[in-house]
Amino acid sequence: MRVLIVEDESTLRLQLKERFEAEGYVVDAAADGEEALYFGREYPIDLAIVDLGLPKLSGIEVITAWRKEQRSFPVLILTAKARWQEKVEGLEAGADDYLVKPFHIEELIARTKALLRRAAGRSDSRIICGELQLDISSQRVTVAGNPVELTAYEYRVLEYLMLHAGEVVSKSDLTEHIYAEDQDRDSNVIEVFVGRLRKKLDAFGAGRFIATLRNRGYRLTVE
Repeated sequence: MRVLIVEDESTLRLQLKERFEAEGYVVDAAADGEEALYFGREYPIDLAIVDLGLPKLSGIEVITAWRKEQRSFPVLILTAKARWQEKVEGLEAGADDYLVKPFHIEELIARTKALLRRAAGRSDSRIICGELQLDISSQRVTVAGNPVELTAYEYRVLEYLMLHAGEVVSKSDLTEHIYAEDQDRDSNVIEVFVGRLRKKLDAFGAGRFIATLRNRGYRLTVE
């Protein structure tokens, strides 16, 4: 999953970026409203965390612009404790949740996971495709109850395919969702990740679930 963190305070921005990356997310970070607007327009963001007090464009202006452009990813706003009006303005602009500063990062991560589940139309953190099960909260993958050990990139590929089970997912879509904006991207490496992932699932008879569609991409199917 790809998360955008919009925070002008550099120390907090870096702390959040490092923590979310440690949780397995692909993270983009913006320091002002104009940069945030660009990321939300140009990249396939799954969720944005937006501080409302930003330079250049306020968080409210950014969220309003995204919603006018039909950007529907969930938005969680960060606001100062004394500014209750900002909570109302942010929610009315199209935000989905808010958190008051100072906050515990664990609560922010929990709220993020809840918003992502809600956006995916799920009541819990599990994605189940036949015998294949993935838990977004624990990032645990099992086949018929047997744990499957995956690298961070293998997990991201499988998570995206399972979230879009039955759909054709192109290599470019996978590339955009497993790499951050500032990383070197090579769509050919996707083939390597999918190959390794299929091999690991094959050990439990589930590698067949990932179909390769020539010149189109991949599709996770459930028999």
